[in-house]
Amino acid sequence: MVTRIMAKILSNKNIASDFWLLTVGDIPEQKPLMGQFYMLRAWDAEPLLSRPISVFDADEGTVSFLYQALGRGTKMLSECKAGDNLALLGPLGTGFSGVSGRTALVGGGAGIAPLYFAAKTIRPGGNPLDIFLGFSGQPMLEERYRPLCNTLTVTSGGFITDKVNAENYDYILACGPDAMMKTLAEKCRGLPLRLEVSLESRMACGLGACLVCSRETRNGNKKVCKDGPVFNAREIYGP
Repeated sequence: MVTRIMAKILSNKNIASDFWLLTVGDIPEQKPLMGQFYMLRAWDAEPLLSRPISVFDADEGTVSFLYQALGRGTKMLSECKAGDNLALLGPLGTGFSGVSGRTALVGGGAGIAPLYFAAKTIRPGGNPLDIFLGFSGQPMLEERYRPLCNTLTVTSGGFITDKVNAENYDYILACGPDAMMKTLAEKCRGLPLRLEVSLESRMACGLGACLVCSRETRNGNKKVCKDGPVFNAREIYGP
């Protein structure tokens, strides 16, 4: 069930260069699924559109968002302080599937955001879990991810996909630049595993009522906000 919420900001911390970790409270009992997102809004009229931000973490009554302050909206989010109100719509979208067997999480840049909650969700099931995080600059939040996996691989510069041996896994969940996920899909081609990718896209409504976030797939045009943001990689990048 999608809910419009007026939440209270508990903290909004600058954790690395232009990356921020924002936590809100007063969230209804419904907990998001790994890979889902919310539409966030900290302003009245301008900018016109809310901003889609993946769930970084969720606990009883709180949800956290890791975001990069690049455009006008996210820079306005970065100026919010503890105690401010924040309008949320969510949780939204189709998240990652449940996994079984040996699993890898692969994230690049801001794409690491939904993988923390994914790791927290997967780990209690006892599945062997490896995490790969790639950054163009200074790595961040390694101490948060490390306890949730068997191995943590972090790179600064280069291509994190070079570190992933796809033959070792039954499931790979990925989020990051399109080129990174396309490369990962090529490495997985022909292997008996499931690769799921979380796509980034500009969105207007977040509910599938408009066509702003439409993406061409092998099964016709799909809406990233409603049909995704998580897709089977074969649907996006081919078999």
